[in-house]
Amino acid sequence: MVQRITLAPQGPEFSRFVMGYWRLMDWNMSPRQRVSFIEEHLDLGITTVDHADIYGGYQCEAAFGDALKLAPHLRQRMEIVSKCGIATTARAENAIGHYITDRDHIVRSAEQSLKNLAIDALDLLLIHRPDPLMDADEVAEAFLTLHQSGKVRHFGVSNFTPAQFTLLQSRLPFTLATNQVEISPVHQPLLLDGTLDQLQQLRIRPMAWSCLGGGRLFNDMAFQPLRDELTTIAQELNAGSIEQVVYAWVMRLPSQPLPIIGSGKIERVRSAIVAADLNMTRQQWFRIRKAALGYDVP
Repeated sequence: MVQRITLAPQGPEFSRFVMGYWRLMDWNMSPRQRVSFIEEHLDLGITTVDHADIYGGYQCEAAFGDALKLAPHLRQRMEIVSKCGIATTARAENAIGHYITDRDHIVRSAEQSLKNLAIDALDLLLIHRPDPLMDADEVAEAFLTLHQSGKVRHFGVSNFTPAQFTLLQSRLPFTLATNQVEISPVHQPLLLDGTLDQLQQLRIRPMAWSCLGGGRLFNDMAFQPLRDELTTIAQELNAGSIEQVVYAWVMRLPSQPLPIIGSGKIERVRSAIVAADLNMTRQQWFRIRKAALGYDVP
């Protein structure tokens, strides 16, 4: 069974791995098949699910909600995360993609997510991207309104810099629960820019998206040296796949990220969670870093 982990002081308890539903519409599942898939990963101990209002052209939340309507008892076995703050041209009223973190938009978006997902409350709501026009006081007011109404239990951010995180936190009477960020051997800026250091300082666990580099890890010829090194280390660790090695690499970080798994194939989900049992050495971790970046430490 997947370990459980407290996300932050006074924060929610989540599963060590998170099931990401951003590609749900690509999985070509019927509502009943979605129920079966949800049941399967819940039985593995992956109880935390990750959504956003914009996923699937604003369709993924409602598709997940259709499954919950068929099996409403499953809601009690899971923690549901969603995000807001991006407006895309998938909606006709948006002539251009933009960020929107006005108070009223955040509240409306959260309320719409509840309707889409067929639930009464979100366990965690995140601001999806930093907004250059973000008024921290307005965001805080929206968070407080949603919290006081019981519609959202915890709040956090996604892709925020340390300064942006600190700004929003300064306006809130409660601790932000997480910063959901991209962490992967093929995307390493956050390892040294202070983002993970801040979270470790605050004892807040990041959620890690695109751990496998959005497919680049497997398809980009520039990363062949990385694939070769991952294959070698997989053999050293008796791992079943290089995916397991990558997840172990992410979880080796002292901020204790929660990897988000984005596959709709339960076999790959079942394989991914084996990564928690791999004991990666410091030198193996740095060998992966070097293979991805193409250079050694200074």
